[in-house]
Amino acid sequence: MSVYPRPILDLFGIDLPIIQAPMLGIVTTDMVIGVAEAGGLGSLPASGLSAEQTRSIVGEIRRRTPKPLNMNFLCHEAPTRDRRREEAWLQRLTRYYRELGLTSEQSASGSGSPIPVFGSAHCDLLEEISPEVVSFHFGLPPKHLLERVRRTGAKIVSSATIVEEALWLEDSGCDAIIAQGFEAGGHRGTFLHRDPTRQVGLMALVPQIVDAVRVPVIAAGGIADPRGVAAAFALGASGVQVGTAFLFCEEANVSPLYREAARSTPPEQTVITNIFTGRPARVCDTRVVRELGPIGIDMPEFPVPAAPLAPLRAASERQGRTDFTPLWCGQSARLGRALSAAALTRWLSDGQAEPSFGTIGDMRRKS
Repeated sequence: MSVYPRPILDLFGIDLPIIQAPMLGIVTTDMVIGVAEAGGLGSLPASGLSAEQTRSIVGEIRRRTPKPLNMNFLCHEAPTRDRRREEAWLQRLTRYYRELGLTSEQSASGSGSPIPVFGSAHCDLLEEISPEVVSFHFGLPPKHLLERVRRTGAKIVSSATIVEEALWLEDSGCDAIIAQGFEAGGHRGTFLHRDPTRQVGLMALVPQIVDAVRVPVIAAGGIADPRGVAAAFALGASGVQVGTAFLFCEEANVSPLYREAARSTPPEQTVITNIFTGRPARVCDTRVVRELGPIGIDMPEFPVPAAPLAPLRAASERQGRTDFTPLWCGQSARLGRALSAAALTRWLSDGQAEPSFGTIGDMRRKS
């Protein structure tokens, strides 16, 4: 592509309308820098970082690239702890602990909330760091906190899964809106409703949000190659956010087990589940999803269910299995290519890729 929509480029100060999704636990400093240096917008998932970690990582990013940075935060509310629900969840996991030779003490060890709620301390950091873009998932923080973020000069972005959410975000002052389609991997960005069956596919969602709002729209969900990028622009989007395709980058913090599962899973074998965290998210189908989900009833609130699963995940992965691993993955994973983050960003924008393993379809045609 030689001509790109200007709104997102001008808004964020970037050269290519490609935004790397802020995948918690997967994105690395090198990935963010690679995307930024290629001309896209690198995104740092900051919800799981301490203040010291954030300063260190952002410091390295700033030393290695002068390009704009997006810092992303989850906007969940503090979970209301429900002892009955939490004990019931642990009880459902007991047979797996027994199977893997883990103790009840190990099961009880993960009862905390590993992801802090966005608050005043995060605003303090943003005032200190001054990122060019701040994006949110699950809506927006309270107005007094959002105003503090705005005063840093950052452009503010959040995700919508229905038109109603997009209108709410625009009314709340977002500078751009991410239209997250049903196809997307990871957590649904829903915040005005919690029913995953109501989410809309990207083809229907993007043009309706584009027609409804005045701010630029960024398409996300099922975009993993230049064809998807072109389609998003044809629907009226000004940019695209890509997540799953970056799983195959050399910079991704992804195990060989995870990468192979994503590469080999057909789209119909990715499912929406709340088993891993309490909120609906798209993942590759795994044993725990099949046996306890995909939608668990009466689950503890996000993100409480994740902690008791952690010992099971670790023990299972040591045996070369992903039975309890949350394999966040969108429906277009098999279109991905094994490229560096910078090369993937350029390929998405112009279709000219470095040599790679190719897509699943390419491999079959060659065999």
